[in-house]
Amino acid sequence: MQDEQLTELAQQLRVDAVRAADAAGSGHPTSSMSAADLGAVLLAHHLRYDFGRPEHPGNDRLVLSKGHASPLLYAMYVAAGAVDDEELLTFRRHGSRLEGHPTPRLPWVDVATGSLGQGLPVGVGMALAGKRLDQIPYRVWVLSGDSEMAEGSVWEAVEHASFERLDNLTLILDVNRLGQRGPTRFGWDLDAYARRLQAFGWHTVEIDGHDVRAVDDALSEAAGTVGRPTAVIARTEKGHGVAAVADQEGKHGKPLADASDAIAELGGVRTARIEVQQPPAAQVLHERHTGGLTLPAYDVGDKVATRTAYGQALAALGSARTDVVALDGEVGDSTRTEYFAKEHPGRHFQCYIAEQQLVAAAVGLFTRGYVPYAATFAAFLTRAHDFIRMAAVSRASVNLVGSHAGVAIGQDGPSQMGLEDLAMFRSVPGSTVLYPCDANQTARLVAAMADLPNVSYLRTSRSDMPVIYGPEEDFPVGGSKVLRASHRDRVCVVAAGVTVHEALTAAAVLEREGIPVRVVDLYSVKPVDAGALQSAANDTGCLLTVEDHRTEGGLGDAVAEAFSDGRPMPRLIRLGVRNIPASATPAEQLHASGIDAESISAAVRLLVAEAMVHP
Repeated sequence: MQDEQLTELAQQLRVDAVRAADAAGSGHPTSSMSAADLGAVLLAHHLRYDFGRPEHPGNDRLVLSKGHASPLLYAMYVAAGAVDDEELLTFRRHGSRLEGHPTPRLPWVDVATGSLGQGLPVGVGMALAGKRLDQIPYRVWVLSGDSEMAEGSVWEAVEHASFERLDNLTLILDVNRLGQRGPTRFGWDLDAYARRLQAFGWHTVEIDGHDVRAVDDALSEAAGTVGRPTAVIARTEKGHGVAAVADQEGKHGKPLADASDAIAELGGVRTARIEVQQPPAAQVLHERHTGGLTLPAYDVGDKVATRTAYGQALAALGSARTDVVALDGEVGDSTRTEYFAKEHPGRHFQCYIAEQQLVAAAVGLFTRGYVPYAATFAAFLTRAHDFIRMAAVSRASVNLVGSHAGVAIGQDGPSQMGLEDLAMFRSVPGSTVLYPCDANQTARLVAAMADLPNVSYLRTSRSDMPVIYGPEEDFPVGGSKVLRASHRDRVCVVAAGVTVHEALTAAAVLEREGIPVRVVDLYSVKPVDAGALQSAANDTGCLLTVEDHRTEGGLGDAVAEAFSDGRPMPRLIRLGVRNIPASATPAEQLHASGIDAESISAAVRLLVAEAMVHP
């Protein structure tokens, strides 16, 4: 297209953004209008994409990190012939695919955006897949706003992209000067952004974002830059093209007051359609299984840490499936991800101490067809909660593993103890939460996670623990195991992970005292085995949960919810971590928090005594 045609296309995108927001009565047309020239040039000259085959492995990836500018993206889809005008005007309506911020309900949207600062980190994951795994020359284009450059996650991504020399990644930065409530930190100081990006090793190009020739040249320069990522830093005007809103504060997130006048000022409605460049032929390399899965097997009575079993099982899974990848937050010697790294170095990604980038890269790799396992300390995953939340909105199937969970890690103290992770992951929609207590159970659950939808979380422990299950035992997701039971049981102790062993020890002591106790290993914390819990409640009348986790949101709450359907609630007592721990041995920690065998035994004795006094 000639420059005049590109300018006309940009005006069409502005008009359609105004129309969409006007039809919805809400939206962000001014943020869309600032980036319209950038979108027009990218769509017409640089994006290689088959809209009829969004699964084409050679397609470029476009991530609208400034997701509030969704009217621009949808207007681009109209121009590409993927969305018709009738659907455009359903923007933000109930049941419409054109949501307020983009989600993968649309087949051309890889990830949900709108929580600012996430588009570039996810784009890094996509670019890593193209560069190191797919070996396909697709490009990753990330359109960001200037406000989100204040997010720390952006700079995690900037540093990682430079370190990995991701020259297939281009950041298009829409510097329109105005944020939600007023000017951004640097306004139109393009050099302020350039200096920072250059300091991290990026190639930068500063342009007038409304000069289509300059935009075209800059995107071509980005595509031709070798050995490092490129940022096209474009000075733009929010609300460009309409005098009533152009560069005006207080217009953010609102439809234009007089849309018909604005459309006339922009030159009226246009209906141009663009033939987007087709991607080159490409072949997917990772859709191969090399053989049957042989998981590690452990003898009953051995002492093995579940984190060790995780690493060994993941390495075995990587041998059986070439779509499995592993990501590490520079703690692979602790999480045992290093076992995978040694056997499959080409599919191992070191993200260093950047947990937001760790999760974002996993999401990006998932969009390219990989099965990611990302591991760090359970406590540190809380830092990436917003990325985990948005992964669920993106319908991303990612497997996250938190090691060093609970007070049982001992002397390291509270800063290293994951005590809120079960609550965090249980609250994620569609998630699976697993907490194994021995090595064989861990290995089976690691393998099962590869085929689970949505976000899955596996909680592992630092210390060696006895193997209590044989290697052939099955552990279905949503199940549980009854480890001790009789028709005389007075109480059912429900535990998971570390506390399963404490519960078994307590049950043996209590049996000698004439108090029979049932023990349930609730390794699937979500979904929970409601049937087993209800049977135990019917048989014993009392459930005692014990968990190496805060009492809020963890195992105890999961058990309570199994009785939230209106049936009679059994007597339910919860033991969990209520204190703020200090450095001590693992045994001392469990005792101080009231979740060791002695504490369980004391609680059961009290329950039985009270039941005798108050039958």
